[in-house]
Amino acid sequence: MTMRVTFELQPEDLKHFRLIMREARDAAKSLTADEILSAANNLLLEIEDAKVPHFIEERLKRLRTLIGMVEDDEWSLPQEETARVLNALAYFAEPEDLIPDHIPGLGFLDDAIMIELVARELRHEIEAYDDFVEWRTASDKRFRIGKDPAARDKRVGSKREKLLERVERRKQKDEEAKAKGKAPELF
Repeated sequence: MTMRVTFELQPEDLKHFRLIMREARDAAKSLTADEILSAANNLLLEIEDAKVPHFIEERLKRLRTLIGMVEDDEWSLPQEETARVLNALAYFAEPEDLIPDHIPGLGFLDDAIMIELVARELRHEIEAYDDFVEWRTASDKRFRIGKDPAARDKRVGSKREKLLERVERRKQKDEEAKAKGKAPELF
C-alpha cells in the first residue's frame, strides 16, 4: 500500500531555500567545476549505499541529469549555461546539510527539495538534454555507431544546436511572461 504525502513551500520557505543556495554558491566560488561535480557524484554514491525512501530517490535521479549536462562532451553546453548548472550543483558541494544525510529516512530530504527547486529553474535545459540523450541513442542505433564518425558528429552538433536554440526561445518566453506578471518566480 502506498501513501501520498504532499507539502507546499510558501514564499517564505522559498526565500529560505534561496538564501541557503546563495550561501552554498558563495562557498563554492573557490571550488573548481571538477570539485563541484565530484561532490555531486559522491552524493549519488552515498545514496546508492543508503536505503532511501522512493520519493527521495526519484528526485535525486535528476541529479544524474544535471551532472550529465556538464560532463557530456557531446552536449557541450555554452559557458553561461554550464555556469548555471554548476551553480545549481553548488549546494551538493557544501559539507553541512540542513538535514544531516546520516538520519535514516530523512537525511536526503533537503537534497531532494533542493534538486526539485533547481530542476524547476533549469527545466528547459533538462528537457532539452533529456531529448538530446534520447535522440542520440536512437540515432546511434539507426546509423550504427562508428560507421561514419564525421557524419555522426555533424548530426549530433546540428541536433544540439537546435535544442539549445529551443531552450533560449523558451527562456525568453518565460522572461516575457514574468515581465507581464503572468509567470511565478520558480526559485
